[in-house]
Amino acid sequence: MIRTLFAVLGIVMTLGLGYTMAHEKTDLTLAAPWEVASYDPAVSGFAFQRLQLMENLVDAGVDATLRPGLATRWSVSEDGLTWNFVLRSGVTFHDGTLFDASAAARSLNRAWKQPGILKKAPINNIFERDGSVVITLDRPFTSLPALLAHSTTIISSPTAFDSNDNPVALIGTGPFKVESFTPPQSLTLVRNENYWGVPSKLANITYLASGRAETRALLAESGDADMVFTLDPSGFSRLQDVDSINTVALPIPRVVTLKVNASHPFLSDARARQALSLAIDRDGIAAAITRFPEAASSQLFPPALNVWHEKNLEPLEHDIQAAKTLLADLGWTVGDDGILQKEGERFSILLRTFPDRPELPLIAAALQDQWRDIGVELEISVANYSEIPAGHQDGTLHVALYARNYGLTPDPIGTVLSDFGAGGGDWGAMGWENMAVVNALDMIATTSDTAVQRKNIQKVVRALHSELPVIPIVWYQHTVAVADGLQNVVIDPLERSYGLSAISWDN
Repeated sequence: MIRTLFAVLGIVMTLGLGYTMAHEKTDLTLAAPWEVASYDPAVSGFAFQRLQLMENLVDAGVDATLRPGLATRWSVSEDGLTWNFVLRSGVTFHDGTLFDASAAARSLNRAWKQPGILKKAPINNIFERDGSVVITLDRPFTSLPALLAHSTTIISSPTAFDSNDNPVALIGTGPFKVESFTPPQSLTLVRNENYWGVPSKLANITYLASGRAETRALLAESGDADMVFTLDPSGFSRLQDVDSINTVALPIPRVVTLKVNASHPFLSDARARQALSLAIDRDGIAAAITRFPEAASSQLFPPALNVWHEKNLEPLEHDIQAAKTLLADLGWTVGDDGILQKEGERFSILLRTFPDRPELPLIAAALQDQWRDIGVELEISVANYSEIPAGHQDGTLHVALYARNYGLTPDPIGTVLSDFGAGGGDWGAMGWENMAVVNALDMIATTSDTAVQRKNIQKVVRALHSELPVIPIVWYQHTVAVADGLQNVVIDPLERSYGLSAISWDN
């Protein structure tokens, strides 16, 4: 199986102005845009994983290499249908409950029953046997360990659920445990003194969910937050001039993209989606809004995903006349108000996005202007990010603008399969299915032949590039502000962890 290496493997920073204090500084406040609205790992597991509250059977380094987590090793049978995960001994949950194969199998079974990444694996059963977790498959699936590093497969204590299997508490095995939880805005964590691994040097963590980019920048500038994630361009620029703050911009395998409902009558023909793509001035958006001109996307997968990024692919272009020609070929004509019409209907669609990533509403406004140039009227709804998967599920979504990380699993096939496999996904294809892509993804996930994988990856990349079930706009730059004096800060391109347990202050 291909081990996908990222072109950028993270940044490790040892920072320090130093602090003149009578005692060791062990507290840290972190601010990010993401609300933690639920106890459920299926909903908020990304936060629990990043904050190191809960852990996976399989872990991953910043270079996407799989490594032991709560499982010390794993193996697969010769026929590829039975995986065995040997568990770490001597581990307890935050409440003192013993971590064992029964608890692990319960969490994984719960994750498997819900919509999510495990649904894309051909799993037949998950159970305990002789103190190990065994997962049986209907057919070989070489990427299974990478899926078990995903945030929705974190392991919770059995006591974190009520008798109906509803989550009621945050209890894991990580180096931090919850002291207080005020959803959706804040979490207060304390060091887990009984952690099985190397204990954290930090004793107290405060996580603040702040949806406004301006507020997050002010928290960094005032010193009220020691680490701040996802800054808008103006805030990032301003903080670069603050002596007590270090700023980082890291290209990661996340893409700002448009999800298109290909079952919508206006968007079902690939030529309509191609026209929308041709009308997008990616260079202008990258330079004026993100302020990283090099981030304009020429294809879906960025260079950071070097195996999935095809250097010889004809880049996505900006060509207004070509876009107008495609729409005219589809029977659209310009109405008196400049908006295209066909059979008595105006080409008017609704875009959903959210403010948590500050560039998204600005990009949405740019698209509104650029698409009007080709006669497409775009209404914009800026609301909670949950409106996007909800619109996918109930079929009301037209187009959605968001940032998708294709490194959510160390092997990108997990996320790509979730988005573009059979049936699509909440954050991937909608109303679009290409059986050649479905079959190629199945081959990538089930073979260990590198040449076969590469051939099928190329098929997938080219099909997505031509049919555009999602339309890439810019490749993402992960922006972070870090207080001077923090040491051993790791900016993870996979966005799996904030690396808090390794951080300390230069006292």
